[in-house]
Formats: sequence, structure tokens, C-alpha cells
Amino acid sequence: MDDPTERDPERRREPRKPKPPRKVSPRYLENAALHYLKRYAATVSQLKRVLMRRVDRSVKFHGGDRAEAVGWVDALAEKLIRNGLINDRTYAETRVHSLRASGRSARVITQKLRMKGVAPELVQEKLAEATQDVPEDAAARIWARKKRLGPFRRDPSTREENRQRDLAALARAGFPFVIAKRVIDGTADDLPARD
Repeated sequence: MDDPTERDPERRREPRKPKPPRKVSPRYLENAALHYLKRYAATVSQLKRVLMRRVDRSVKFHGGDRAEAVGWVDALAEKLIRNGLINDRTYAETRVHSLRASGRSARVITQKLRMKGVAPELVQEKLAEATQDVPEDAAARIWARKKRLGPFRRDPSTREENRQRDLAALARAGFPFVIAKRVIDGTADDLPARD
């Protein structure tokens, strides 16, 4: 297919300039928050960070009172919590269970949720619930199976020569050495039955 700019050098386009940010208002922030929540599950802290980036860009470009906009963001967050559109407890529960079922360690789960702004007490509570369903040993076996470590290697003859590498991989995934050693030195039959 011919490129029209090759035939006519005058038709070459200048790179597009980025659109200027919209001026923030309570209504604009509410629409932006609802649009964001339609697409992503989020915590209160995470939503506030997203909205504050918009506020900062708008204040930098249009000027205005940042403190007033911060008040709008806080009021909007309270309204969304009251209406049940954003709930840190529900977010933490679903996220912890999904991460645990995919073989993530307690350390990694805690770190991920703390980065999203979930309260440490809530993280520990939900992690304890998820650990009852999938203990740390079982999560390490799931991770080893997904990454083909130890007893789950395609070529069992390379298992011994890759032992240190496999132990290191489980350690990087956040599992304690005792559990990593048990999984890497164990058999594939030790994997818990899947539902």
C-alpha cells in the first residue's frame, strides 16, 4: 500500500500536540471517577491518586485552587463509599483470593495490596482467610508448577543441576526457604487436588 506522504512531501503531518487537560469541576471529577470504576476495580486510595493526577494537570495548565479541588476529590470519595461503588474490603477479599489461587506468597500479596492503599489490618485479615483455603505450601506448589520448577520440570534429568536456581526462583516469589526446599525437593504428587 502506498504511503500518501511519499508522493506528496507537502502532505506530511506535523506531530499532534497533546490535548490540553480539561478544567476540573466536581461534575467532571465525578464523571472521570465513574468512568474509571467502570473499567477497573480500585481502592479509595487508588481512585484518589488517579483523580489527583487530573487535578494537578488541570491546576498546572489552567490555574486555580488545588485545595478546593482536593476537597472535591475527598467529598466524591465519601459519596462513592456511601453508595457502595468503591469498597476496600471487597477489593481486598477478591484480590487476595485470586492472587492466592494463582500461587502467590503471603509476602507478595501483602506488598501488592499495600501498594494499592489497603489498610494493613485489612490485608492481614483477608490474607488469613485466604490462607485457610490455600495454605502457603500449596501456593508454593502451584507457583512451582506454573513456572516449571523442581518436580514440575519438563526434563526431570535437569532437576538436580537446576536445584539452586529453582530455590532462588521460589525465594524471589516470596516463599520462605523451608517451604521452597520442601517443594523443590518434593514430588509432583504432593500438589493438592484442584477443585
